[in-house]
Amino acid sequence: MSTGLPMTVPDPSLPARVRIHEVGARDGLQNEKTAVPTGVKAEFVRRLAAAGLTTIEATSFVHPKWVPQLADAEELFPLVRDLPVRLPVLVPNERGLDRALALGAREVAVFASATESFAKANLNRTVDEALAMFEPTVTRAIEAGLKVRGYLSMCFGDPWEGAVPVEQVVRVTKALADMGCDELSLGDTIGVATPGHVQALLTALDGGGVPVSRIAVHFHDTYGQALSNTLAALRHGVTTVDASAGGLGGCPYAKSATGNLATEDLVWMLDGLGIETGVDLAALTATSVWMAEQLGRPSPSRTVRALSHKE
Repeated sequence: MSTGLPMTVPDPSLPARVRIHEVGARDGLQNEKTAVPTGVKAEFVRRLAAAGLTTIEATSFVHPKWVPQLADAEELFPLVRDLPVRLPVLVPNERGLDRALALGAREVAVFASATESFAKANLNRTVDEALAMFEPTVTRAIEAGLKVRGYLSMCFGDPWEGAVPVEQVVRVTKALADMGCDELSLGDTIGVATPGHVQALLTALDGGGVPVSRIAVHFHDTYGQALSNTLAALRHGVTTVDASAGGLGGCPYAKSATGNLATEDLVWMLDGLGIETGVDLAALTATSVWMAEQLGRPSPSRTVRALSHKE
C-alpha cells in the first residue's frame, strides 16, 4: 500500500509468521441462499491463490441434499486442483472420502462437535457416535497419505446448551488428535468467545496433551470479538488462523451464527504487527470486491469497505 498504512509495529511476543486457512470458497459459499456458478467458484479460488493465500479450502464432498450450494464438488475440484497451493476439502464420511480420493484430493477435513445438541442437529448422532463414524474415514485418509484436519464446532458456546465446559472441549479435541488428525481447528461457531476464554481453553489443551502446534482457531464475529480472540490465540502460540475472504459465511445449522472473521481484517491486523502471511492485501481486497459483485451485495469486511471506498 502506497500510504504506508497500517504502520508496522512488531510485537516480539507474537509468532513471526501466520498461515491463513482460507475458508471462503467452502464455508463462505455454502451459506449462500442460491448456488454460485461453478465457474465463479473456480475463479474465486484462483484469485485467492493469486493474492498469496497458500491454503484454500476448495469445497465439500457432502451429500447434495444437505449442502446443495456445494453439489458441484466433482465439477469444481478438477478446475482448481493444479493450483500450486494446498486445497483441502471437507468429507463427512467414507463416501465423501471416496469422492475426494477419486479426484486427487491431498488434504481432507472432518467436522465434529463439542456438544451433544449440535452433533444431533448437524450429524443426527451423539458426539461419541460421530467420532466413531469419523474414525474409519480418518484412518483410510491417513493410509492414503492424506493430511487430515479435524474441525471442532461449538467450542465456546452452543445456542441450545449455552456455555460449554472447557473440559468437554478438551475431551473431544483429544479424541480427534488421538484419531490421527494433523490439525485441529477450534470453532467459535456462534461467535460468543472472549479472549480470556480462548486463553483458558488453549491452556487446558496444553495440559491435556494437545500441543499448540496442532491447533488452529476459527472465530466468528457475531459480537465483534473475532480479532481480539485471534490475538489472544496468537499470544498463546497459535500460528494457523481460519478466515473467510470478505467475511463470507456462517453456519447453516446454527441460525445465530454470523459471518466468519474476514481475511482482509485479519491481514490488516497482522500486517500492522509485522507478522508475515504472504498475502497481498490489495489483491485480496480486489478479489472480495469482485466476489461481492457476483453475489450482488457489499462485503461485510470493514477493511474491504475502507480500502475499496478509497479507490
